[in-house]
Amino acid sequence: MENHDILIRLRYALDIKDTDMLEIFKLGGIQLTKEEVLKMLTKSNNSQDHEIDNSGDIAGSEENITCNDRMLESFLNGFIIYKRGKQEPKEGQPTKPAWSNESVNNILLKKVKIALELTSEDILGILEAAGVMITKGELSAVLRKEGHRNYKACGDRYARNFLKGLAIKYRG
Repeated sequence: MENHDILIRLRYALDIKDTDMLEIFKLGGIQLTKEEVLKMLTKSNNSQDHEIDNSGDIAGSEENITCNDRMLESFLNGFIIYKRGKQEPKEGQPTKPAWSNESVNNILLKKVKIALELTSEDILGILEAAGVMITKGELSAVLRKEGHRNYKACGDRYARNFLKGLAIKYRG
């Protein structure tokens, strides 16, 4: 799945308004205008029009803006802050690295789980509502840290159905 597809589906599933999208990006550390967000949420007809820019800058044609991995992760970090509030680091606690090297789909599941305060049973129910049955062990492997011996990359099928299940749960 492409990052802008994830944003579009997440926005639809949770009924996030334009002003809230701007606020979430801002909380994640990215300043965007309303027009830039709308361009980012526009489905492209030709994906060859976009240049991939891994530096964190906005890239794309004049019609659409490409959402790279860092922008999506910033949005998800901002979504956690938007839903749960900013957490002050405890004294002596090591600072976490700003960006993850994990699969975008794994990051999506983890961060939405945190933001919406979902339990593993909630996620299993959301996936079941979308017609996907997985075991607790499989879900646990997807939610593990990359590098763990039981880590499993989350495929597009699970991510797509997770977002579909969220839409069923929150929009009816």
